[in-house]
Amino acid sequence: MATRKLHLNLFIFDTGHHEAAWRLPEADPHTNIDISAYQRLARAAEAAKFDSIFLADSPAIMGDPGRRPTARLDPTMILAAVAAVTSKIGLIATASTTYNDPFNLARRFSSLDHISAGRAGWNIVTTSAPDAARNFGLDAHPAHADRYETAEEFVQVALKLWDSWEDDAVIADKEQGIHALASKVRPIAHEGKHFRVQGPLNVSRSPQGRPVLVQAGSSEDGKDFAARWAEAVFTAQTSLRDAQDFYADLKARARAYGRDPDTVKILPGIVPIIADTEAEAIELERTLNGLINPQHALGQIAKTLQIDPARLDLDAQLPDDLPSEAEINGAKSRRTLIVELARRERLTVRELIRQLGGGRGHWTLVGTPLQAADALQHYFENGAADGFNIMPPVFPSGLDVFVDKVLPILRERGLFREDYTGRTLRDHYGLARPAVAAF
Repeated sequence: MATRKLHLNLFIFDTGHHEAAWRLPEADPHTNIDISAYQRLARAAEAAKFDSIFLADSPAIMGDPGRRPTARLDPTMILAAVAAVTSKIGLIATASTTYNDPFNLARRFSSLDHISAGRAGWNIVTTSAPDAARNFGLDAHPAHADRYETAEEFVQVALKLWDSWEDDAVIADKEQGIHALASKVRPIAHEGKHFRVQGPLNVSRSPQGRPVLVQAGSSEDGKDFAARWAEAVFTAQTSLRDAQDFYADLKARARAYGRDPDTVKILPGIVPIIADTEAEAIELERTLNGLINPQHALGQIAKTLQIDPARLDLDAQLPDDLPSEAEINGAKSRRTLIVELARRERLTVRELIRQLGGGRGHWTLVGTPLQAADALQHYFENGAADGFNIMPPVFPSGLDVFVDKVLPILRERGLFREDYTGRTLRDHYGLARPAVAAF
């Protein structure tokens, strides 16, 4: 029986995940719009045998432009360019079900799967940014429950479109002059509450059958959605107990939907701040935190909590009378994580800003390569993770130290692959190629 291995994705985020990475002397503050930077990082991750690279996205500007690089290229276009210079690493892009159309999005991801020879993944989000509504002619952001209801139907339509061509539809018979068998290309004739789509898709079935489905929400609606559809789940927890609770809950929900829980990979985000000694790692974190502009960060926290920034005092704890999770029409799970962290550790707003500076609420691991490897192994072997989304605080140095000093320890322990054993993202995750479904 094969030994269970860690799944590791590289989450690429401009100059690094730390809030202030772009201010370091060695940082290029324009990497967010430099395709060659993405290609270099992807090649490095592929050389290290990561499962995939992962790109976030939003249909609205991500944060305060004064705070850090906020311009974002379309991730599917980035990954198409990355596909041209890589051959095996998976390519996961984020796209919203609230501010996209199922036909166009299904076509983009099917195209990416063809371009990459079967390495595409779709990180399904419902969009937490209320500002997005005004970019699409809406007066208000749809309610949280409504966004997930729309997402359910959106995914159903996308799956039907990807299955509208059978695997053997294209025969390319030059002698008979038949390129594809019309009987194996079907309209989907979908008519639902939110979408009416005739189909078929104008792209033949892709190498993986369909892209891998990934999900990144941790609210109650998000967890239920992930249990129903996701093959990998990107999540944020700040403690082992929280990670174990999430892992057990998500796997149980998947089982309740009749799915094999082993086919749902749980991948918490981790910001590894690694140095040869613990003191050096702490000093690196201190240096980065010292470059945070607290006023910009305060505004971002207020936006997530949906309160007036004037209510936050940098040297006081969060106000007692914050809006409840039920009142939030945005990133519910991230709001809950921030509030629980601040309450549990009795943090002032200034201290909270420093805690969040490394990865916006993801687990920040500060220490030596051995301490990092021990921590990842402990989570992996104690029901908290199937792997991790690695979020280096600074690029490329944060990736380099993880690859050069942490991965060798994990490999020595038999916890991470020496080489790829397949060519597709489904191969890397140990997922079967789905059959064409009836509809």
